[in-house]
Amino acid sequence: MAVSVRSWVANEGGKHCVLMLWLGANAWLFLRTFLTYSTGQQYYYLYKILGLGLCISRASASVLNLNCSLVLLPMCRTVLTCLRGTHMVSSRRTRRLLDKSKTFHVACGVAICIFSVLHVSAHLVNVVSFSVGYSEDLPALNLARYRGEDPRMIILTTVPGVTGVLLVVILFLMFTASSYCIRVSNYEIFWYTHNLFIVFYIILMVHMVGGALKYQTNIDAHPPGCLGANQSSPERQGEELERGKDQERRCKEEAHFQPHSPQTWLWVSGPLCLYCAERFYRYIRSSDPVTIVNVFKHHSDVIEVRMLKRDFKAHPGQYIVLNCPGVSSFENHPFTLTKCPTEEKETFGIHLRVIGDWTERFAELLLPDPRMQSEILPMVQQRRYPKLYVDGPFGSPSEEVFNYEVSLCVAGGIGVTPFACILHALLDGWKRFRLRRLYFVWVCRELQSFYWFAELLCALHHKLWEENRPDYLNLKLFVSQTDDLQSMSEEKYRPLRSRLSVGRPQWKFLFDEIGKTNKHKRVGVFCCGPKGISTALHRLCNSNRYTGTIFEFNKESFS
Repeated sequence: MAVSVRSWVANEGGKHCVLMLWLGANAWLFLRTFLTYSTGQQYYYLYKILGLGLCISRASASVLNLNCSLVLLPMCRTVLTCLRGTHMVSSRRTRRLLDKSKTFHVACGVAICIFSVLHVSAHLVNVVSFSVGYSEDLPALNLARYRGEDPRMIILTTVPGVTGVLLVVILFLMFTASSYCIRVSNYEIFWYTHNLFIVFYIILMVHMVGGALKYQTNIDAHPPGCLGANQSSPERQGEELERGKDQERRCKEEAHFQPHSPQTWLWVSGPLCLYCAERFYRYIRSSDPVTIVNVFKHHSDVIEVRMLKRDFKAHPGQYIVLNCPGVSSFENHPFTLTKCPTEEKETFGIHLRVIGDWTERFAELLLPDPRMQSEILPMVQQRRYPKLYVDGPFGSPSEEVFNYEVSLCVAGGIGVTPFACILHALLDGWKRFRLRRLYFVWVCRELQSFYWFAELLCALHHKLWEENRPDYLNLKLFVSQTDDLQSMSEEKYRPLRSRLSVGRPQWKFLFDEIGKTNKHKRVGVFCCGPKGISTALHRLCNSNRYTGTIFEFNKESFS
């Protein structure tokens, strides 16, 4: 499929521009540090002992300092949400870049892992070089205490060595537990290991204490390479003949060395303080538990929770983070709002699918039997619900649905949750948006899944017909399994039956239809669902099939 340059720039241009700037900063910092240590006069003797291992270890350390400072910024969720909602970020393109914060966080994390391997490998070579190339004339410069000292003893008896080992272990745990398979199968492992970053940063800031690498401080009095009065070895004598007696006269004193003062804290202290301040603010904001008003049991192991919290305000498309001490005091899980508070009704709600250890234990606290298969059961009887804390709301790409004249929302299964809140906003009569036409596609495996929001879809359909705007919402439902298709035969579901199809959507035909109907417009495409659907939509948004119509792709992703 051919790619349209204009569409590619709209979807990928900003992201790749930031990527190139980031790569350029990393490359420039690596090269500058490498040249400093390879050609700097103050590192002449150290470079003579360690060679390229010195340059590579210090250059990779500079890149690590940069990325260890940047990796925290995309995780400042409240700051990003405030930026999205203020006039400081009035450009939709800039807001869409902020939505890529998780991608940037992952990129920085990968860079930290890659350059950590390079840094550790170079330092292992350096330790061996210190042991083998021990210089009796420059004992202050050597990390080894004598020639041939076991490199393992050098590592385990120095502060940089011990802290380096700890940093490698922590980073290995964080990196392996961040893999997709572990996050999906056991989110708790990912959560607990990722919070080791606090220990990681503490150890990182003391890693340089001890001064493993030193530089010369008296270059004027002792030009690098000159000979002192007590240097009489054959090797030194050979050097003297090569340099001549004039150079020897310029050597007024022996070379003096001292370690660099730790620099890492200068890089990470700012982002770390910002992140800690934000986490403290979030802790204060979420310290009051919410009131659980209602709990509903839906088909396909989906539970709806309606809550109430004082002074809680949110916009359609945003998400919250839940903490239930009855399940785990330390785990926090994000869920998209499916109902926002309004002036008439202050309650808000979420839908969660019971999958994984945390949701299973949470469902057991909410319902007497979370696996009970029945119709929607309101749990309004006197029942003690678990204590629940809510942090947020936080911004997400789905907020931009209302900022396009035409939007296409594609949901797969439980991925419908961010768009359910948008449909609720349309039903509640929100007026503060420019949206003039909404295409909504929902793909489910089972027909019963549509019952999660069947009444909402029907109510919105009737409202638009009463307002003489039947074309405002273009609804398409797709079910892959053909069992029990007659179960939606009730009269109240008649608007849905006419829009229900068996099989999978023909995305090309759908995009062709939207492109022809909305020429010379920018169409916002929003996806929350399986990777296969998002990949297909992303590819179509970048294609050149639609003359004059630009499709801007937005993928829902929690940061």
